[in-house]
Amino acid sequence: MLIMGSTSFSPSLSLSPSLSPHSSKFPNPNPNLFLRSHSSFTPLTLRSNQTRYRFKKLPSSNAPNFLVAASGKAEPLKVIISGAPASGKGTQCELITQKYGLVHIAAGDLLRAEVAAASENGKLAKEYMEKGELVPNEIVVMMVKERLLQPDSQQRGWLLDGYPRSSSQAAALEDYGIRPDLFILLDVSEDILVERVVGRRLDPLTGKIYHLKYSPPENDEIASRLTQRFDDTEEKVKLRLRTHHQNVDAVLSVYKDITVKVSKGS
Repeated sequence: MLIMGSTSFSPSLSLSPSLSPHSSKFPNPNPNLFLRSHSSFTPLTLRSNQTRYRFKKLPSSNAPNFLVAASGKAEPLKVIISGAPASGKGTQCELITQKYGLVHIAAGDLLRAEVAAASENGKLAKEYMEKGELVPNEIVVMMVKERLLQPDSQQRGWLLDGYPRSSSQAAALEDYGIRPDLFILLDVSEDILVERVVGRRLDPLTGKIYHLKYSPPENDEIASRLTQRFDDTEEKVKLRLRTHHQNVDAVLSVYKDITVKVSKGS
């Protein structure tokens, strides 16, 4: 497993001390999983027993860029990724799953799919949703567990997106024997996140997302019909970020020994 910062955004990749590849206490549960950081990008060749691997950068437009490369290990890779709103997590999830064939599992999408399929868990969740109440952790954890244990996830490995969001949810996964090989945290400065969110605009005709600075509309006609989400304001995004940071801090207490932080400063 290789994670690399990209010079296009000049992010710094920081590994927690316990994850240092030079540490005698390297806690990696899988001997074929490798972590390495570099200040600048160059293609690398990684050797693992009988196999040689060569890696290239994953492209990205407006998100922190990093590269994940799977090594020749016996069991499929299991990864959890976490990032604040507008951190570029969706883009990176798409790139990682396309490149390495992992099953992408997002709790929100999974919940909606279970409700639409009228599964047992979906029916239970729908009862709470119709009353405007939050779906209990027990139901969501059960949905996630069952999805992670399906044959495609077991054979190809999985990328769990934005879940768990609390220490209790992480502990529940641990109780089921579900633990990732790696917890990736996209750490982007608040100034950048606020700028990205406040500048977002939606074309209601096509559904395309624009950004006034980074991806402006092609012409005045499109610009005149763009709309802004009601919660894409500086005040509301800062509230969302506060909640996100509280959730992440709680989850990190469970995964601190397998966490890799990819940082993008201001």
